[in-house]
Amino acid sequence: MYDFSKMTGAIHDWLSSIMPNLGVIITEWVIIGLLFLAFFALLGLVLVYAERRIAGFFQFRLGPNRVGPFGMFQTVADTVKLLLKELVGTDRADKFLYNLAPFFLIIAALMAMATIPYGLGLIAYDVNIGLFFMMAISSIGVIGILLAGWASNNKYSMIGALRSGAVIISYELSLGLSSVLAMVLLAGTLNMNEIVMSQQDGWWLFRGHIPAIIAFIVFIITGTAETNRVPFDLTEAESELGAGFHAEYSGIKFAFFFLAEFVNMFIISAIAVTVFLGGWLPIHIPYWEGFNNIMDYIPGPFWFMIKTSGVIFLLMWFRWTFPRLRIDQILTLEWKYLLPISLINLILMAFIVMMGWVF
Repeated sequence: MYDFSKMTGAIHDWLSSIMPNLGVIITEWVIIGLLFLAFFALLGLVLVYAERRIAGFFQFRLGPNRVGPFGMFQTVADTVKLLLKELVGTDRADKFLYNLAPFFLIIAALMAMATIPYGLGLIAYDVNIGLFFMMAISSIGVIGILLAGWASNNKYSMIGALRSGAVIISYELSLGLSSVLAMVLLAGTLNMNEIVMSQQDGWWLFRGHIPAIIAFIVFIITGTAETNRVPFDLTEAESELGAGFHAEYSGIKFAFFFLAEFVNMFIISAIAVTVFLGGWLPIHIPYWEGFNNIMDYIPGPFWFMIKTSGVIFLLMWFRWTFPRLRIDQILTLEWKYLLPISLINLILMAFIVMMGWVF
């Protein structure tokens, strides 16, 4: 019901009427870039506050409750503190790579966010290979982690970076097999918008039978590992490495790493919602026409954020439930269990699609 392509098209036509084509392109790039930067910062503030509140709930304590109503301004105060804090580094670091590393994570996250469809016609970069593009771009972040660990010239940072490289590169195999290949077989396309539209008759999580449920479970596990969160946070294990790969960073540079972790959690959740849970499509119940008509009046971006928030809560639930795994346990889980399960599940999904057994 809400097609945002009409709004974006009207803005494009208005800009075209007052400036040449090159000026229109540059202006649109600037507007989209500013919107994403603002959304990026807002995500960090909201998700950090939500993480602290959820942690307090699971640990039977209050969480932030002093700065502002219900502690809502605590993350704002922390942001101001990090912005004003002195940038303390080390003389032994490789200055260029040391300063460059945080931007790899930020840029990779921003580029991945551009391919997410937040509503009908509300997507910054609509490309036919959108899901493949997102998976490829999100893999660049590990380069920033490796650079940060190596350029810091600190043994703890280096150990954390090597752990991150081993975990992320390993788990990307199951992540790709579970989300990209298995679900692309169902949707028949890599375009993010078309994947969402293909779920108008029901979410792929349920229409794809048991292999789709297995793919979703594997995706959530591997997505948690990709974002370096508990129980897969050996890259920044405080009890062993004292913050790991970003131990030598402070101030705004540390904030970049901290912010990128939460934004990557949002991106993983957004992929799960887009591929498995119908994206921005409203919840419909078969034969309940009145209920379905009411749900259609709720804008798509609202549905998208509600579903994404649910998956984010699940990832945060993991963090405050499971203990940290050892590096050998993490790699054993991937190579001996998740990867074989993903391969077998992919074959089952191909068989189901070939036989036409999709709901």
